[in-house]
Amino acid sequence: MEDLKVEWRRIDSETLVHLYQDDLAFHRPEAQQQEYHDRAHFFTDQIQHGNFSLRLDNLRAEDEGEYTCKVSSKMDSGQTDVQIKDVERLLVLGSDKSIYVSVGEDVTLNCSIDSHITPEHIEEVSWKTTDEDILVLLYQNNETFPDSSDERYRDRVQFFTDEIPKGNFSLRLKSVRTEDKGVYMCQVFAGGLSANATVVLELGFSALHIMVLIFCIAGSGSALLLCCLIYCRPPNKGTNILICCSSFGTSRFREDKRYMLIIAEYTSHRHFH
Repeated sequence: MEDLKVEWRRIDSETLVHLYQDDLAFHRPEAQQQEYHDRAHFFTDQIQHGNFSLRLDNLRAEDEGEYTCKVSSKMDSGQTDVQIKDVERLLVLGSDKSIYVSVGEDVTLNCSIDSHITPEHIEEVSWKTTDEDILVLLYQNNETFPDSSDERYRDRVQFFTDEIPKGNFSLRLKSVRTEDKGVYMCQVFAGGLSANATVVLELGFSALHIMVLIFCIAGSGSALLLCCLIYCRPPNKGTNILICCSSFGTSRFREDKRYMLIIAEYTSHRHFH
């Protein structure tokens, strides 16, 4: 058809979804809404047969609404309206950034679900390691199965039970060990749909340890302050951190030492209990 133009728009906002003109499908960044970039596609090989259908990939809840398709040429013009409703969606969100934790500490691995399916109708949520495919914890048919955990994680992992009705299936991992470092996957099955998200767990200094080091430096004044982090394991306890400080060349040595011992006691209390 000569001077053919096909235009798909949302009726409620007049947002341009996609445009086909002069035998070419145009992406017009200056006019097309950003949310439809790389998601809206024509069946270009079918246009010559009068098929101006639009394929919308990665359907989202906000895609619900009414759309209009306007077709015009030198010979004729016309339009048709289409409605998208009751979008079935299953979106799982984890953590965009790596999580850093020190050995012996507890950590939360985030996993939240956005879906048209209510949490009580979610069939299964599983946490696994991606490198060895080890089952960390399983939730199935409204019940958590602690005994399903690999022995490496048994008695160290749990869900936040009160948060599950809100779609929050974050995992609490207690007393982190060196071998816990790696990539974890939260996989969800619901209503014939499946989706997953990953969380990267790294070993490193926690915010508390960095704060203590800053206090060491800030409290030393003109003195030379040597701080060291020593990892030790008391009997029947998880790994804890002992902070040792020594001061030289200042009359404030006694004061500084007392100040840092208070911090060390607080840190030990936090880890030992």
